[in-house]
Amino acid sequence: MRKALIAFIPFLTACAGEPPQNIGMNNGRLAACPESPNCVSSYATDEAHGIQPLAANLAQIEQVLVGNDAANIVHAADNYLYAEFTSRIMGYVDDVEFLFDQTSGLTHVRSASRLGYSDMGANRKRIEAIRSALANSPN
Repeated sequence: MRKALIAFIPFLTACAGEPPQNIGMNNGRLAACPESPNCVSSYATDEAHGIQPLAANLAQIEQVLVGNDAANIVHAADNYLYAEFTSRIMGYVDDVEFLFDQTSGLTHVRSASRLGYSDMGANRKRIEAIRSALANSPN
Protein backbone atom coordinates (compact mmCIF):
# COMPACT_ATOMS: atom_id res chain seq x y z
CA MET A 1 0.00 0.00 0.00
CA ARG A 2 2.80 2.41 0.91
CA LYS A 3 4.57 1.82 -2.43
CA ALA A 4 1.35 2.58 -4.31
CA LEU A 5 0.90 5.82 -2.35
CA ILE A 6 4.50 6.90 -2.98
CA ALA A 7 4.10 6.15 -6.69
CA PHE A 8 0.89 8.20 -6.78
CA ILE A 9 2.40 11.38 -5.24
CA PRO A 10 4.31 12.50 -8.37
CA PHE A 11 1.08 12.09 -10.35
CA LEU A 12 -0.71 14.49 -8.01
CA THR A 13 1.93 17.19 -8.34
CA ALA A 14 1.86 16.73 -12.14
CA CYS A 15 -1.80 17.79 -12.11
CA ALA A 16 -0.78 21.30 -11.13
CA GLY A 17 0.94 21.98 -14.45
CA GLU A 18 3.03 25.04 -15.16
CA PRO A 19 1.57 28.55 -14.87
CA PRO A 20 0.64 29.86 -18.31
CA GLN A 21 2.77 32.53 -19.94
CA ASN A 22 -0.21 34.63 -21.05
CA ILE A 23 -1.39 35.61 -17.55
CA GLY A 24 -1.98 39.33 -17.09
CA MET A 25 -3.22 42.22 -19.13
CA ASN A 26 -2.41 42.66 -22.79
CA ASN A 27 -3.58 45.88 -24.45
CA GLY A 28 -5.91 46.52 -21.51
CA ARG A 29 -7.62 43.12 -21.78
CA LEU A 30 -7.25 39.60 -20.49
CA ALA A 31 -5.99 36.89 -22.83
CA ALA A 32 -8.45 35.15 -25.12
CA CYS A 33 -9.57 31.62 -24.30
CA PRO A 34 -8.06 28.75 -26.28
CA GLU A 35 -10.38 26.81 -28.58
CA SER A 36 -10.68 24.00 -26.01
CA PRO A 37 -13.85 24.09 -23.86
CA ASN A 38 -11.98 24.48 -20.56
CA CYS A 39 -12.05 28.28 -20.28
CA VAL A 40 -14.56 31.08 -19.83
CA SER A 41 -14.03 34.79 -20.35
CA SER A 42 -16.18 37.88 -20.19
CA TYR A 43 -14.39 39.09 -23.32
CA ALA A 44 -15.43 35.99 -25.32
CA THR A 45 -18.45 36.35 -27.55
CA ASP A 46 -19.10 32.69 -28.36
CA GLU A 47 -21.51 30.60 -26.30
CA ALA A 48 -18.93 28.01 -25.21
CA HIS A 49 -16.52 30.52 -23.69
CA GLY A 50 -18.56 33.66 -23.02
CA ILE A 51 -19.64 34.65 -19.52
CA GLN A 52 -20.92 37.94 -18.10
CA PRO A 53 -18.52 40.20 -16.18
CA LEU A 54 -19.02 40.54 -12.43
CA ALA A 55 -20.88 43.53 -10.98
CA ALA A 56 -18.29 44.04 -8.24
CA ASN A 57 -14.98 45.70 -7.55
CA LEU A 58 -11.75 43.83 -6.78
CA ALA A 59 -11.97 44.40 -3.01
CA GLN A 60 -15.35 42.65 -2.98
CA ILE A 61 -14.02 39.80 -5.13
CA GLU A 62 -10.92 39.46 -2.95
CA GLN A 63 -13.18 39.09 0.13
CA VAL A 64 -14.95 36.18 -1.55
CA LEU A 65 -11.67 34.54 -2.58
CA VAL A 66 -10.14 34.83 0.89
CA GLY A 67 -13.05 32.76 2.20
CA ASN A 68 -12.52 30.05 -0.42
CA ASP A 69 -10.11 27.28 0.63
CA ALA A 70 -9.42 26.32 -2.99
CA ALA A 71 -8.28 29.85 -3.93
CA ASN A 72 -4.77 31.24 -3.62
CA ILE A 73 -4.34 34.90 -4.55
CA VAL A 74 -1.07 35.12 -6.48
CA HIS A 75 -1.06 38.78 -7.52
CA ALA A 76 -3.19 41.79 -6.70
CA ALA A 77 -2.86 45.29 -8.16
CA ASP A 78 -5.09 48.35 -8.43
CA ASN A 79 -7.30 46.99 -11.21
CA TYR A 80 -6.08 43.37 -11.61
CA LEU A 81 -6.27 40.23 -9.49
CA TYR A 82 -4.87 36.79 -10.31
CA ALA A 83 -5.70 33.66 -8.31
CA GLU A 84 -5.03 29.95 -8.64
CA PHE A 85 -7.75 27.48 -7.72
CA THR A 86 -6.69 23.94 -6.80
CA SER A 87 -9.14 21.05 -6.92
CA ARG A 88 -9.33 19.04 -3.71
CA ILE A 89 -8.99 15.50 -4.96
CA MET A 90 -6.69 15.58 -7.98
CA GLY A 91 -4.88 18.85 -7.35
CA TYR A 92 -5.67 20.32 -10.77
CA VAL A 93 -4.91 24.03 -10.93
CA ASP A 94 -7.03 26.58 -12.78
CA ASP A 95 -5.93 30.16 -13.37
CA VAL A 96 -8.50 32.87 -12.70
CA GLU A 97 -8.01 36.53 -13.54
CA PHE A 98 -10.11 39.58 -12.72
CA LEU A 99 -9.74 42.97 -14.43
CA PHE A 100 -11.74 45.89 -13.04
CA ASP A 101 -13.11 48.39 -15.56
CA GLN A 102 -13.57 51.62 -13.62
CA THR A 103 -15.67 53.20 -16.39
CA SER A 104 -18.36 50.52 -16.32
CA GLY A 105 -17.89 49.49 -12.69
CA LEU A 106 -17.71 45.86 -13.85
CA THR A 107 -14.95 43.31 -13.41
CA HIS A 108 -13.99 41.22 -16.41
CA VAL A 109 -13.03 37.65 -15.70
CA ARG A 110 -11.12 34.80 -17.29
CA SER A 111 -11.01 31.31 -15.76
CA ALA A 112 -9.01 28.59 -17.51
CA SER A 113 -7.76 25.09 -16.79
CA ARG A 114 -4.02 24.54 -17.06
CA LEU A 115 -4.32 20.94 -18.19
CA GLY A 116 -6.69 18.83 -20.21
CA TYR A 117 -9.23 19.58 -22.86
CA SER A 118 -12.62 19.65 -21.13
CA ASP A 119 -13.26 20.86 -17.59
CA MET A 120 -16.85 19.52 -17.40
CA GLY A 121 -18.03 23.09 -16.80
CA ALA A 122 -15.86 23.66 -13.72
CA ASN A 123 -14.61 27.12 -14.73
CA ARG A 124 -18.10 28.39 -15.55
CA LYS A 125 -19.46 26.96 -12.27
CA ARG A 126 -16.63 28.63 -10.35
CA ILE A 127 -17.34 32.08 -11.78
CA GLU A 128 -21.07 31.67 -11.19
CA ALA A 129 -20.37 30.59 -7.58
CA ILE A 130 -18.27 33.74 -7.12
CA ARG A 131 -21.10 35.80 -8.65
CA SER A 132 -23.57 34.19 -6.22
CA ALA A 133 -21.28 34.78 -3.22
CA LEU A 134 -20.95 38.43 -4.23
CA ALA A 135 -24.74 38.80 -4.47
CA ASN A 136 -25.11 37.30 -0.99
CA SER A 137 -22.31 39.31 0.66
CA PRO A 138 -23.21 42.17 2.99
CA ASN A 139 -21.31 44.77 0.90
